[in-house]
Amino acid sequence: MAGGRRLMARDGARPSYDPAGPDHALRAALQDLRTGRWMAMRTLLAETTPWWQWTQRTQVLAAAAAGTDVVRAWLTEEPDSAHAVVMHARVGVERALRARRERHRRTHELWIEAWDAAQTATVAAPRDPVPWVCLLALAQLDPEQRWEEHRAAAPEPMLPPGPWGLLAEADRRDPFNREAHHRMLQFLYARGGSGRLAEAAGYAQWAAGQAPPGSALHLLPLYVRVERYRRDSGHDAALDLHWVVEEADREARRALHSWFERTDPAERALPDLNHLAHALWGALKFADAARVFEAIGPYFTPPPWMYRTPDRDRAVEVFVQARDRCRAAAEGSRP
Repeated sequence: MAGGRRLMARDGARPSYDPAGPDHALRAALQDLRTGRWMAMRTLLAETTPWWQWTQRTQVLAAAAAGTDVVRAWLTEEPDSAHAVVMHARVGVERALRARRERHRRTHELWIEAWDAAQTATVAAPRDPVPWVCLLALAQLDPEQRWEEHRAAAPEPMLPPGPWGLLAEADRRDPFNREAHHRMLQFLYARGGSGRLAEAAGYAQWAAGQAPPGSALHLLPLYVRVERYRRDSGHDAALDLHWVVEEADREARRALHSWFERTDPAERALPDLNHLAHALWGALKFADAARVFEAIGPYFTPPPWMYRTPDRDRAVEVFVQARDRCRAAAEGSRP
């Protein structure tokens, strides 16, 4: 089946967005969850051991469960389950962040509930990085940094105060945890202002510089570049040069060589693959981008492609055009 999907993708079929991507076990648990059942989720998480996979699966499951009472039913049935406690925190965080985006009147209440649930999870699962990732995610709801834990001194003098203690706790349990560092970026974005975006760029470069070969943190500068483009779209006539300047080219090549070529294909997150393909395509590195498109296969993620068109529903068309252009260039360069 996987080979058939890959063939379809190479033949030019439109890719699809699927939060589970190639993780078929996760997809099955999601389908079960959407019917109001939690046993498949419970079994899947019991079988999930690497922290990178645990972090990824709990995030995707929480996004699907946030509009339901499935996790609450699980926790009620098994109140001593550390996995259920962690998922309860995950769902609480997802609801609080959604409420903030929608400017819901219960945002503060949901925030406090999620914070309490995450604190409980740090006790129930003391070796798990995810409860600390949850607390980091909630930090973006405090852009004024009124909470003391959100204004700790940075480990580097050029970086701003922030939830560094929370990041350190996540890193202590899972060094270079991908989501933890993305949550830190989101906190820096939430502080607002063009100067603050420069802080985010500095942070991304610092984190990537600390990361070992194969770490997904090498892609952080690509995410910041997309965020800058998103904010400037429609206001800057020079945006076409945004992707081909020397710095953008260097960031794309560094991510290719330090991450894509040095990590296990099973550990590559779809958003990372899409951001790398997008960066290489924008930097006119078509042959290299074609390799990444091949790794993406029949799936895609709307960001970053949705920011390259005024009509965000046409993101998949931008993706397909970029993929086909890169494949054609790569095939034309072969002897």
